Amino acid sequence: MKNTTLCYLEKDGAYLMLHRVKKKNDVNEGKWVGVGGHFEEGESPFDCAVREVFEETGFVLAGARYAGVVTFVSDRFETEQMHLFHSTDFLGEDGYPTFSEGVEQTTDCIEGNLAWVDKDAVPRLPLWEGDRIFLALLKENVPHFSLKLAYTGDALTSAVLDGVPLDFSKYLA
Repeated sequence: MKNTTLCYLEKDGAYLMLHRVKKKNDVNEGKWVGVGGHFEEGESPFDCAVREVFEETGFVLAGARYAGVVTFVSDRFETEQMHLFHSTDFLGEDGYPTFSEGVEQTTDCIEGNLAWVDKDAVPRLPLWEGDRIFLALLKENVPHFSLKLAYTGDALTSAVLDGVPLDFSKYLA
């Protein structure tokens, strides 16, 4: 099982989102995600989040809320445990543009293009279906949670929140 982190940086009601369009053979190709990546040897979830946020954005996390663990089960990919963070407390020069629907005004980075996207507009972007669930949980400020998402291909087939099956249809509408 692989371990990753994902961090949603928030400023002025917007998340810094990464449009994954740069890497070849990227499982997230074409999708919008937060910033994060794979653990390096000896890293804790927070260590990994701090390093990945800096590598992808140049921002230094001064603090972050450890929101939960999301387990992805797939018929195509290795099972993954993603440690989810949210931060409004980060330092660094912010030169990233604001995303306007219909007009992608983004700045290049090694993983893709970064832009500030209004939190209410994020669900309308091309996302993994399950991302809509944990983004809603972040927005609702749900305390630390465990979410298991199962996929067949790109289709979400089940969601279990803190051990309880979830009717995820309301998140996909």
